[in-house]
Amino acid sequence: MGDGSDSPHLFAGVELGGTKCVCILAAGPDDIRDRQVIPTTAPWETLPAIKAVLDGWWGTHGFAGLGIASFGPIKLNPRAADYGQVGATNKPDWEGADLLGPLKAAFPVPIGFDTDVNGAALAEIRWGSGRGLDDFAYVTVGTGVGVGLIVHGKPTRGFSHSEIGHILVPRLANDDMVSVCRFHDDCVEGLASGTALNARLGGRALADVASDDPVWEPIVHTLASMVHSLACTTGPIRVAMGGGVLAGQPQLLPRINAEVEASLSGYMQIPGDGAYVTAPELGTMAGPLGAIALAIDAVGAPA
Repeated sequence: MGDGSDSPHLFAGVELGGTKCVCILAAGPDDIRDRQVIPTTAPWETLPAIKAVLDGWWGTHGFAGLGIASFGPIKLNPRAADYGQVGATNKPDWEGADLLGPLKAAFPVPIGFDTDVNGAALAEIRWGSGRGLDDFAYVTVGTGVGVGLIVHGKPTRGFSHSEIGHILVPRLANDDMVSVCRFHDDCVEGLASGTALNARLGGRALADVASDDPVWEPIVHTLASMVHSLACTTGPIRVAMGGGVLAGQPQLLPRINAEVEASLSGYMQIPGDGAYVTAPELGTMAGPLGAIALAIDAVGAPA
């Protein structure tokens, strides 16, 4: 390892996404030393490439902790034999891939391991739109729909991490689109993800779609139904929602907020004064910084 002068203050993070992996060496959002992007192809190509980046940092700067924030589903029970592996996934060749084992063997530092969206939620709590909150949800609506859910300051745990993008929701009346989720006919991801939006557009270019186009109605309805369920179950103080579907569509968050208010019908008084669902403050850096937040938490470093 390098001379160690920086290592107590530096953390390495890996955001393992469906199309690319972002490796980052940082002390926090205002002190990023390096950032490397690796395509997500097959595990036998991508994982060695990630380790090579980490090896380089280890030999020059060193780092006090490592965070791995991965697409799901992943195995998060540290007492189980499959801890650190990828679960059932639509991504070819990745099911059963061991994300954690080789890195634990290579780097003798605390390692934080969680979903990419849980990591992003922790980053938003530490540095962004969730500052000061112990109950918070981070939603990304992209190729799929992922939700990082923090309850009493920690990501939710049970037999697995939360999969709120796959909860079943009531369809908007007359919405007969075939779900794009191969597992569920009526889940949020199947009806309102970027993949679903592309299917709904039927070949139309998104740039040609007006803000009041009817294609947005089932998207808004589905996402508002999901937020309604969040409000009625774990009750996050705030929901940050971003991702590719919302990018460049400023009309969506106000419409989602209005529909959530209408669906609750005065039964619950949610926070936010009409802006319960907000945009993430960290933007595209929420994911990479989520891996850094996991590393900091693993080390037990102060906020």
